[in-house]
Amino acid sequence: MRKVTILFNPNSGRRGKKRDAELNHAIGILQSAGLRTELTVCRSSREATDNARCAVAAGSDTVFACGGDGTIHDVIQSLAGTPVALAILPFGTANALAHDIGVPFRPAAAAQALIGGKVRRIPLGRIEYQDFHGKSAARYFTVAAGIGVDAHLFYKLTAELKNSSGMAAYYFKAWQLWATHRMRKFEAECSNGNGVRQRALLTELLAVRIRYFGNVLRELVPGASLDLSQLRIVMCRTASRNAYLQYVASALLGHPWSIDGIDLLSCSEVVCRLPQNGNGGSDDAANDDDGAKDNATHASRKGDVRNEDRVYVEADGELLGRLPARMTIEQDALSLVVPA
Repeated sequence: MRKVTILFNPNSGRRGKKRDAELNHAIGILQSAGLRTELTVCRSSREATDNARCAVAAGSDTVFACGGDGTIHDVIQSLAGTPVALAILPFGTANALAHDIGVPFRPAAAAQALIGGKVRRIPLGRIEYQDFHGKSAARYFTVAAGIGVDAHLFYKLTAELKNSSGMAAYYFKAWQLWATHRMRKFEAECSNGNGVRQRALLTELLAVRIRYFGNVLRELVPGASLDLSQLRIVMCRTASRNAYLQYVASALLGHPWSIDGIDLLSCSEVVCRLPQNGNGGSDDAANDDDGAKDNATHASRKGDVRNEDRVYVEADGELLGRLPARMTIEQDALSLVVPA
């Protein structure tokens, strides 16, 4: 680590003068270790991705993502497939990836730990999907990617709620939405790379890349790991809210249970699409809980002209688009700085 670019997202996590002081302290620690540093403020997802690309072109050997998992998500789009390493100074709300790899949550302590850290080469998840303009797109992910219920919640929740009210209010609103959301079903086909395929009709599919999410949530998907060369998948065939609650409860308690309608598996590829009837499955009505007015508002904001087919796609907590989608693993994709 010699020449580092520091990409700071001022919109991530809680705001205030204290955070600026923490950033300056962390930068001072990096400079005291003899590192050449360049700070860039990124106020949007595109700026984070574009500035990470510029850092690669300018010869930086390490890019520090100063934000949360969303900021990291934007930065890795430009670092994937390059030798330039990603380092994390946690400034987000959840900081799931930082928790998983053991980066201290205090930025100064994180800077100190990573100066003496080591580089770990890891695979990345990759998801192809249809964006809100009807065009094909693709993104890499480090934490998780979801299709169905959780992506719908990200569609309804806003970053402003999380940033202004904290995770407690964010979770409370998510709970309200989840309790009233009518689950749409979609088709999924998983392949293990050896010609064995498994098909199912699902209400939720979650591909997880990390072992621990932090806070009260322990191991959401047993066997998940950044080093795993396959996707670790949760497949929910049920529309039962009790089954969902049982699964989350088992993760909170750290005791995985066998729950009817929820399957765990590893696969190299999963393809998801709307059912052939195109109505999102039998568990949904033509007019769902969002309402036509909300549909029109979202269509205007996102350019989505086919909002009757609303099974959404998210990755690392960022709403991306909708079905059809395909998830795979990109091997040997990212250099990640972790504490020694």
